[in-house]
Amino acid sequence: MGAARFRLRRAAERVFGPRAMPYLLHLRPLEWPIMTAHFLLGALLATGRGLPLKPSLLGWLVFVVLLNGGTLAINSAFDQDEGDIGYLKSPPKPPEHLLGFSTALLAASAGLGWFLPRPFFWINLACVAMSLLYSVPPVRLKARAGWDLLVNCLGFGMLTPMAGWALTGRPFNTGILAVSAGFACLFATLYPMTQIYQVAEDQRRGDRTLVIRLGIGSSLFLALVAMLLAHACFAGGLLSAKRPVLPLLLSAGAWLAVLVPWMFRWRRRSDAQHEAGMYQGLAAWAVTDLVILFFLWP
Repeated sequence: MGAARFRLRRAAERVFGPRAMPYLLHLRPLEWPIMTAHFLLGALLATGRGLPLKPSLLGWLVFVVLLNGGTLAINSAFDQDEGDIGYLKSPPKPPEHLLGFSTALLAASAGLGWFLPRPFFWINLACVAMSLLYSVPPVRLKARAGWDLLVNCLGFGMLTPMAGWALTGRPFNTGILAVSAGFACLFATLYPMTQIYQVAEDQRRGDRTLVIRLGIGSSLFLALVAMLLAHACFAGGLLSAKRPVLPLLLSAGAWLAVLVPWMFRWRRRSDAQHEAGMYQGLAAWAVTDLVILFFLWP
């Protein structure tokens, strides 16, 4: 798997060139399918098969490539990570102009969002602002325990499916609001997983992340509580649409299969095993997306 990934990286370098390749890698395109699925979830819940093609493609470019890619790149520009980071193994050294490049992407996202429905524009603009507050000193919310969690819960968890819905021009209803609140809670489950294997790097930089403040065991307990709250919100969304709630057991079961063994064995796990746990969490997230999509299909 790893060898195949690096073969793909070398093949891409032959296309884009060695100077451009680090810029592309720090956009972390391996996350784009995850962002795309979560973004399109909101749009599909709004319209089903009637999703308009052109605004959807522009919305995807604005929110996934420019906003999400720019967010991750500006994060890399300030973090200067040396070890593995989310969705990027063995990252290259951040190139000289990565800060300017990522800032330009975020500015383009904010500007192009104007040509889409106004609710989408405002959601996207709020996410651009949070991206800057999250990574850029002196505010740098990612280094402030609690704030780092809040920004990610709002940005990725809640506002991403709401942006997809807003792209269609349909007014928000109780179902999408409850589901989006559920995903905000669910990101509080996933977020500690993204930090556990990076504790040493974060401590070296002096960042006081949520996991460093709480400790790994307490962070995993928080993840479990947040997962249960998320599924309570999902149940509210399904009930508001008069849909069955029992299928949520599939989603909850997927998360419990990841969390329970981790909670009991975290002291014996290596950083590589903690990182693998994060990707298992992403697989559980995909199960949740599919359950919500199938049982709330309009």
